[in-house]
Amino acid sequence: MTLDRFARSFGSAVDAYERGRPGYPAAVAAALVPDGTDTVVDVGAGTGKFTRTLLGRADHVVAVEPDPAMRARLVAELPGVRALDGTGEAIPLDDGEADVVTFAQSWHWVDPDLGAAEVARVLRPGGVLGLVWNARVDDRGWAERIGRLVPQPETRRSAQGAPVVGPPFGPVEHHEVRWTLDQDRDGFLDAIASRSAVIVLPADERAALLDAVRRVLDDDPETAGRSTIPVEYVTRVHRSVRA
Repeated sequence: MTLDRFARSFGSAVDAYERGRPGYPAAVAAALVPDGTDTVVDVGAGTGKFTRTLLGRADHVVAVEPDPAMRARLVAELPGVRALDGTGEAIPLDDGEADVVTFAQSWHWVDPDLGAAEVARVLRPGGVLGLVWNARVDDRGWAERIGRLVPQPETRRSAQGAPVVGPPFGPVEHHEVRWTLDQDRDGFLDAIASRSAVIVLPADERAALLDAVRRVLDDDPETAGRSTIPVEYVTRVHRSVRA
């Protein structure tokens, strides 16, 4: 089982991804995209979860997504956004065309050396590379138990805390935004079902896992009988400037 299999799995769960995955705080886009920006490019855009946050921050927002099903859903959700087929190692833009390039929930699928070189090619000098991850905070009893149930692929998970960015980028600035999403139960289950390590499970194992998650929600006094679940997130934001 390769990383590519995980990375390319999302299109088969596009509906769950769109329904269940959280968005991002507006402060994240504000930290990465300065006022007066002309063009921002969101790479690995999926169904446009972070792309939505970028709208209004720049004159032109371009989404790059390799999976055709995810890209089609992005176009349906955000018909005014230019959506292109591409990856972090092969961005279909001209040299120096972008002022800001973002990767939300996607840099860990990218070869950091090839990706840095490709982003540097499409960025103007002084342009910004922004790397963003939403991570669920599993410090409540029910959340911790669910966190132990859900498998994790052997991705570059450490990148969320200290991403590797090669030259010609300068030092990486880090900050975090902690926030809470009151999410309906079905949406929470969709968020679990849209994780790559869950998508690639055999159907019976995936169903058993989701049933186990339901039992945790049904049994915990903080979530039992609630129509919405208070899901805590930390958004990790990393900013680097092209030399």
